[in-house]
Amino acid sequence: MSAPDGNRPKTGAAGAPDASRPGTAAAGAPSSRSGPGPSTTAPPAGSGPGSSATEQLQRALDRVSRVRGVRGSMWVAAEDGIPVAQLLMEGVRGKAVAALAASLARKVSGAAAATGAGRVRFVQMEAAGGTLLVAPAAQDLLIVALADSRVNVGLARLEMIRAAEAALA
Repeated sequence: MSAPDGNRPKTGAAGAPDASRPGTAAAGAPSSRSGPGPSTTAPPAGSGPGSSATEQLQRALDRVSRVRGVRGSMWVAAEDGIPVAQLLMEGVRGKAVAALAASLARKVSGAAAATGAGRVRFVQMEAAGGTLLVAPAAQDLLIVALADSRVNVGLARLEMIRAAEAALA
């Protein structure tokens, strides 16, 4: 997915904007770019730049975010809803989306367990403001995509499940 000015969203180090990449910012930090554009957060310290886990997480987010209609993607801690890494267009409230996704995943997983339906592999929630897609991944993480109504849900789901299976295997 391209930003309106044709630039792809970029990733920066956790907790600080990546000054070498215009238009990037940490979660909740304002971007130096005016108008619509990306806002990103990389994984926390301990999986610093150049580590294969960080690169895999970021590549996965990039693949999901390239699906037409996806406004952003993120890795979220399943237990507490804290964003681990994100690639979002400006204006997307990442912390709120992460909290909603984790809560939704917990509730749906609990309901599935109570009915004997088994492990939940994908959750889709449609609302007036867009579509929230959630897939569980390894190490108690969720991969989350926020999309508009024109998204190809099947393609987004495929990319999310591929990312969930490969990124932290």
